[in-house]
Amino acid sequence: MQEEMSVVEHLSELRKRLIITALTFIVFMAIGFTYTKDIYSFLVKDLDVPLVVLGPGDILWIYFIIAAVFAFICTIPIAAVQVWLFVKPALLPHEQKMTLLYIPALFILFVGGLCFGYFIIMPTVFSFLLSLGTDMFQEMFTTEKYFEFVMNMTLPFAVLFELPAVAMFLTSIGLLNPIALQKIRKYAYFVLIVIAVCITPPDFLSDFLVSVPLLLIYELSIALSAYVYRRKIKKAAQDIVENA
Repeated sequence: MQEEMSVVEHLSELRKRLIITALTFIVFMAIGFTYTKDIYSFLVKDLDVPLVVLGPGDILWIYFIIAAVFAFICTIPIAAVQVWLFVKPALLPHEQKMTLLYIPALFILFVGGLCFGYFIIMPTVFSFLLSLGTDMFQEMFTTEKYFEFVMNMTLPFAVLFELPAVAMFLTSIGLLNPIALQKIRKYAYFVLIVIAVCITPPDFLSDFLVSVPLLLIYELSIALSAYVYRRKIKKAAQDIVENA
C-alpha cells in the first residue's frame, strides 16, 4: 500500500511540475505576441531580399511561430527548475547543490546554440545558396519559407548545445556514464550527421559546416561526463574511508 501511495504521489508531483511549465509557456507566449513586431524587425533588419506573404494565414503563422519560439526560450529555466524539484527528493544534499548549477548552464547553452546558428551558420549557408542563383534568378522569398530556414539553422543547434549539460546532469544522478557514451559513439555520430543533412540544404558545404560542430559537441559531452564521473568515484571513495 505504501509503495502504491508513493507511485501516486510521484505522479501527482509530476503532474504539478508539468502544469507549472505549461502555464509558464502560455504566459510567455502571450508576451511574445505583444513583442512579435519588434522581434520580427530585429530578425530581418539585415536582410536585403524582400519578404512577401501569400495570404492572411501566413501573417498569423509568423506571429504564432515567433511567439512560440520566444516562449520556448524563456520557459527553459523554469522547466529546468521543475525537473530539478521533481528529482530533488532522490538526491543527496551535495547532489542537490551540484545539480542546481546546471539550470543556468542549460539556458546559457541554449542561447549560445541559437547565437551560433544565427550569427555563424545561417549567414554562411544563406550567402552560399544565394550565390548559386546569381544572374539566374530574381530572389524573392515568402516570409514563411524564410523563417522556416532560420529555424532549421538555429533551433537544432540550440537543442543540441544542451547535450554537455544534460550529460553532466544525468551522470551526476547516476543515470549515465562516459563509458556508455563512448560505446554508442558511432551510432550517435550517425544520428547527428543524419540530423545535419536533414536540416541543411542539399550541398556538401552546408552539411559539413553543421556536422562538425555537432560531433564536437558530442565529444565535449563525453569529456564532461567523464569529469563528473571521476568526481563521483572520488567522492564515494572518500566517504568509504571516512565511514570505515
